[in-house]
Amino acid sequence: MRKVITITGTRSTTHHPAQWYEAAFAAYLAPFATPTAHFFTGGAKGIDSLALRWLATHTCSELSVVVPGTVAQQPEEARLAVEHCRNRITEIVELQAPELEASAYHARNRWMVDRSEMTIGFPLETPAAAPSHTGTWQTLDYTASLSKPRLIVPT
Repeated sequence: MRKVITITGTRSTTHHPAQWYEAAFAAYLAPFATPTAHFFTGGAKGIDSLALRWLATHTCSELSVVVPGTVAQQPEEARLAVEHCRNRITEIVELQAPELEASAYHARNRWMVDRSEMTIGFPLETPAAAPSHTGTWQTLDYTASLSKPRLIVPT
């Protein structure tokens, strides 16, 4: 059975060393990373890029990168992650948003969740402390509104 999973998370990842993310991905992504699994990542810097690199290196799951505009419009860290993992990426989806504003990123996140069975999120803040506009929590809340499972890994 194929499992499709969206990864969402903070763009700010400097509060932990690289080893913390390696261990977190091993603990929370690896159990779902079967040969028939398919992961969607958002093509942004932070968790998106770190998770893409980890999944490409440590799993044989299918990987998709979904961006609101084009890959060329993404920050350098994200573009380099896509380039580095190109031979492992199954598909790149460029949603061609006319402007890269919050609504385009939210639409990208909904696009991924709509095509997934679950979401694994790495938010920076707890729900009580998070501003209501954070993309990670909006994605996790959207997942819940569809009665789909979500795994929340506090960072």
